[in-house]
Amino acid sequence: MTLPVPGPSNLPAAPADRPQWQQAAIAISAFVVGLYVLEFIDMILGNELDGGGIEPRTLDGLWGVLFAPVLHYGWGHLVANTIPLLVLGFFVMLSGIGRGFAATGIIWVVGGVGTWLVGGSGTNHIGASILIFGWLTYLITRGLFTRHFGQLALGVVILFLYGGMLWGVLPSDPRVSWQGHLFGAIGGVVAAWVLASDVRATRAAKAVTR
Repeated sequence: MTLPVPGPSNLPAAPADRPQWQQAAIAISAFVVGLYVLEFIDMILGNELDGGGIEPRTLDGLWGVLFAPVLHYGWGHLVANTIPLLVLGFFVMLSGIGRGFAATGIIWVVGGVGTWLVGGSGTNHIGASILIFGWLTYLITRGLFTRHFGQLALGVVILFLYGGMLWGVLPSDPRVSWQGHLFGAIGGVVAAWVLASDVRATRAAKAVTR
C-alpha cells in the first residue's frame, strides 16, 4: 500500500504563516504563562527571587532593570496584572511581532533605568506594571506620530478603557512603585516616537518630491 505524501495543504501552518492576530495571541500568552511559571518557582524557593528587583542607585540594583518586569510579590500581584498584560500586550503585538518586541524593549529599558535613577533609597521595585503602563501609552500615542487612522482609533478606545490607570504615575500608596509606572509610561511614548521614524521619513520624502 502506498501512503499519501503530505502536501503543502496538509502540513500545519508554520508560525510565520499564521494570521497576525494568532501570532500576537501566542506571543503574549506565552509571555504570561512564563510569568506564572516563574512565580511558581519563586514560591518553591520561598520568594527569594523577589529580591532581584530594581534597587535605586545601587550597582547590584541595576540587574533589576533586566529582571524586575517578570517578578511579582506573590500571586495576587501577578493576577492583578494578568488581564492588562494580555489585552494591551495583544494589541502591541498585533502590529507585528518584531515591532512589538522592539517597543517592549524600549519600554523595558527606559522604565527600568528611570526607576533606578529616581526610586526611593532602600526600596525594591518589581512587577510587570512597567510594561503595562508602557504598552498603554504606546498604544495611545503611536497614532499621533504615524497619523494612521486605525491606530488613532485604537488609541482612543484604549484610552477610554484603561486611561484611568494613568493616575498610577502619581505618588499614592507607598507600597506601589509609581516610579515604575511613570517611567514605563514615558518609555511607551518614546517607543511610539522611535518606531514611527520610518513613517516620518516617508512623509518627509513625499513632501520634498512635491
